[in-house]
Amino acid sequence: MSDYKINTKCVQGGYTPGNGEPRQIPIIQSTTFKYATSEDMGRLFDLEASGYFYTRLQNPTNDMVAAKICDMEGGTAAMLTSSGQAANFYAIFNIANCGDHVVASSTIYGGTYNLFHVTMRKMGIDFTFVSPDCTVEELNAAFQPNTKAVFGETIANPALTVLDIEKFAKAAHIHGVPLIIDNTFATPVNCRPFEWGCDIVTHSTTKYMDGHGAGVGGCIVDSGHFDWLAHADKFPGLCTPDDSYHGITYAEKFGQGGAFITKCTAQLMRDFGSIQSPQNAFLLNLGLESLHVRMPRHCENALAVAKFLKNHSKISFVTYPGLEGDKYYDLAQKYMPNGTCGVVSFGFKGGRGAAETFMKHLHLAAIETHVADARTCTLHPASATHRQMNDEELAAAGITPDLVRFSCGIEDAADLIADIEQALAQV
Repeated sequence: MSDYKINTKCVQGGYTPGNGEPRQIPIIQSTTFKYATSEDMGRLFDLEASGYFYTRLQNPTNDMVAAKICDMEGGTAAMLTSSGQAANFYAIFNIANCGDHVVASSTIYGGTYNLFHVTMRKMGIDFTFVSPDCTVEELNAAFQPNTKAVFGETIANPALTVLDIEKFAKAAHIHGVPLIIDNTFATPVNCRPFEWGCDIVTHSTTKYMDGHGAGVGGCIVDSGHFDWLAHADKFPGLCTPDDSYHGITYAEKFGQGGAFITKCTAQLMRDFGSIQSPQNAFLLNLGLESLHVRMPRHCENALAVAKFLKNHSKISFVTYPGLEGDKYYDLAQKYMPNGTCGVVSFGFKGGRGAAETFMKHLHLAAIETHVADARTCTLHPASATHRQMNDEELAAAGITPDLVRFSCGIEDAADLIADIEQALAQV
């Protein structure tokens, strides 16, 4: 499908049925797979043959959907995970071990920040957080001899900062490490980070890709661009024999295009088992089939809401990268000229109390620990997803106590604005 447009890939990528086969991707709801001989099974365990032996590692339904997302992003290999959080963990842990270091944008999603700042530090991996607006000099100064990756989000959740992908990719490559980008908010419909120098892309497929709040999931996609063997001293896990797989050297056996995902599957998925269920993968595929239709509507609604709020007397600020005059408007136009996302962040002149009052009086928009859904939902991050952060950490993440994240669905924009207007009247 590589020669087709993104709209066609959304609908038909990843699976082409043969004569008399199911038109829809089949759900292979099975934990195990039968083989005729032990020798056949052994070749799978030795990674000498392709196939399936246990769904904790791989499943045909999952692989079909992963192949579609891979095609949409323009990558060479992909895998599904049980959540976006698992995808980000695997993407880092696949190449960074105890004693290593990672550079990350400070405005990343609160759950990811906690994963990096707290949990993975307990595993001996250190992180330096830099502002997405840092200078080239400041960015380069964050690297250490043991740095193994750079991590950022195309559009940060919920700060809505836009990452200068080329700037971060150039710095990463100068220091011999890959750039990993969470592309959840933009989706490959609006941005394909590989085209701007990114090496690995992750997604929380729970969001726009699923689009209907039906199934939690994640995905990792490899661009196939990063030359692991050229930096073999930095990545021994990929460039030296793996004793747990009979001495296979992933970068040699599977090449630039397959080494990263093969190791991630054969090693991390084997040991941690954060597999996406085949049923969820099936539901995800249904969401992907309409992603190219939904994303423009999300963006259209968000822009209408942002314009309404921009000059409202009770609103202190509005952040939306698709809004002309926004701090990140020019970067958004460079990387996402066809639209950004459906999420608008804004604050209140009355502070945190005003934000909480506003939230209580919404009718159409639901308060949820969710975002990027067909139905409009909203959240007060300082009280929910980012409540583990202190004021200093909130500020570094681009979040104020009065900030409200408003995720515009695909309803009628006039109804969304009317709901916001009546709630504002109570503030």
